[in-house]
Amino acid sequence: MAPGNESTVTEFLLAGLTQQPELQLPLFLLFLAIYLLTALGNLGMVTLIGLSSHLHTPMYYFLCSLSLIDLCQATVIIPKMLVSFVADKNITSYPQCMTQLYCFIVLVIAECYMLAVMAYDRYVAICQPLLYNVIMSPHVCALLSVAVYIWAITGSSTHTGLMLRLDFCKNNMINHYFCDVMPLLELSCSSTYMNELFVLIFATLNIVVPFLTILASYIFIIVSILRISSREGRAKAFSTCSSHLGAVGMFYGSTMFMYLQPSSVSSMDQGKVSSVFYTIIVPMLNPLIYSLRNKDVKVALKKITEKIRIL
Repeated sequence: MAPGNESTVTEFLLAGLTQQPELQLPLFLLFLAIYLLTALGNLGMVTLIGLSSHLHTPMYYFLCSLSLIDLCQATVIIPKMLVSFVADKNITSYPQCMTQLYCFIVLVIAECYMLAVMAYDRYVAICQPLLYNVIMSPHVCALLSVAVYIWAITGSSTHTGLMLRLDFCKNNMINHYFCDVMPLLELSCSSTYMNELFVLIFATLNIVVPFLTILASYIFIIVSILRISSREGRAKAFSTCSSHLGAVGMFYGSTMFMYLQPSSVSSMDQGKVSSVFYTIIVPMLNPLIYSLRNKDVKVALKKITEKIRIL
């Protein structure tokens, strides 16, 4: 940001998801309900796992981390988004915008790799059951989690640092409902070549690599499932895998659409719709897909409910 330049932007206007007046109130109520469900589901999962000793396993340790990531991501994105539905102008200062960008990138990268770690955990549990406690020891689980967050912070610091060196002049209308990398680059009056190059490199690393890891893990899992003699057991396992892969496909598919297209090809209006899936819909669905269909979680929830009734 050049000091003394009167045209330098000090605040941004967020265009929001839509400009149609008749949709503002219905969308406000819809996304408010989604946020409440997301907060309740993910916070409930964290609390349930913390209170239930038999859920203190690697699988639920990573699920707890995923729930915290989803809860934080929804909190970073949705409240500011709701303002655009009820206010004439959704104004955010330059520091606020950069802070939201930084937090969002940390969380989205962390989710990419946490999903991959969870898939690897399931692969070890199903394909290497006798070695599971050795491979997924508490020390290894802690190292994997720390590595995920260190890499996420590194990636976010790089993106945000590159964004801070850009100038923003006159045009301050962000065609999005939050401060994201691509819509901000469209506003810059500086050269964005280096930023776009890093977006492509980091997006490939942070989206394609974890996705391939998940895909490989589930291929081995499915091969193991096919060896199950019980038809009922195979059907149950396939049902669980299909729901997990559905959530993963929605998350990675929408992020690929947003970040792995050339800027000359991608449409920001289409990008806004795509980003709704990985910033809002997936964080709401994850507690349902990864937990409420799980027998252990249902048992733990029943025990906690019975304890509350007794008190």
